[in-house]
Amino acid sequence: MKELFEKIKTLKPVFDKISPELLISMEYEYVGEKILIEIQTQEFSCVCPWSNLPDYALLNIKYIPNKLCVELKSLKYYIQSYRNVKIIHENAVNRIFNDLYKLLKPKYLLVELVFNIRGGIKTVVKKEKGKI
Repeated sequence: MKELFEKIKTLKPVFDKISPELLISMEYEYVGEKILIEIQTQEFSCVCPWSNLPDYALLNIKYIPNKLCVELKSLKYYIQSYRNVKIIHENAVNRIFNDLYKLLKPKYLLVELVFNIRGGIKTVVKKEKGKI
């Protein structure tokens, strides 16, 4: 546990490139016990590659751990790394999903971005794998 704490203390936020190296996993102590973890934040933002305007979204993550869980401070810094990155909605969901799946190898994972309405259009993008 002390080793994990020391690793977390060294994290530095990045705001201009997607930084999966910020993600830290920790052992799930109840392997074999089915648990659904839901994480939600309204702090996701990125930049539209065409207008250069910021896009804001509600990020929903749901997963059933296999052997690992994501450490939340590292997830927060990872999410903040999208802030000044030019990326389309669909690519953002795929990238978050792929980075979390690679880190955790969960039994189930859902990543959803619900973007704020722009020009009268609401965009919801989801990707999931596995079964609840």
